[in-house]
Amino acid sequence: MRKLLFILTVTLFTINTKAQDTIKWLSFEEAIALNKKNPKPILIDVYTDWCGYCKKMDIETYSNKTIIKAINDNFYAVKLDGEEKKDIIYKGQTFKFQKNGRRGFHQLPATLLSGKLSYPTTTFLTETEELIQNIPGYLDKKMFEKILGYYSLDNYKTNKWKDFENNFKSNL
Repeated sequence: MRKLLFILTVTLFTINTKAQDTIKWLSFEEAIALNKKNPKPILIDVYTDWCGYCKKMDIETYSNKTIIKAINDNFYAVKLDGEEKKDIIYKGQTFKFQKNGRRGFHQLPATLLSGKLSYPTTTFLTETEELIQNIPGYLDKKMFEKILGYYSLDNYKTNKWKDFENNFKSNL
């Protein structure tokens, strides 16, 4: 009986540990649906398949255990391809891929980024799906940890960035 209890405990611990090994990436539609049931901020990673800095951020920033935990605990995380081909319906509007030259772009990321397509860009939305901030460019894990702390607990509502940054204590 003890052996069975021990195996069960180890198995549950392993499953729980594995759950935090990666970010729980969702589609945009999944995040919006989950947000309707249980509201929390939404983090959107706007990327493209050809973007070198997007891949670097996946490898060096999004794979860090501290970053993974901060995102999974505080946000619905979305991977949104800036060149997505399928239609996305949001707030009664259908956003489509728009051909432009050899490539093109998807209208939803273009709308979220106010037409300033830059990859990667990290976008933060409130629990009510209002845009808080777009942060273009590659973010290393040290800077990203600060940014996550700033936007995860509504610190952005009561603190100026410089004050928050100066008082921030890293867990890396």
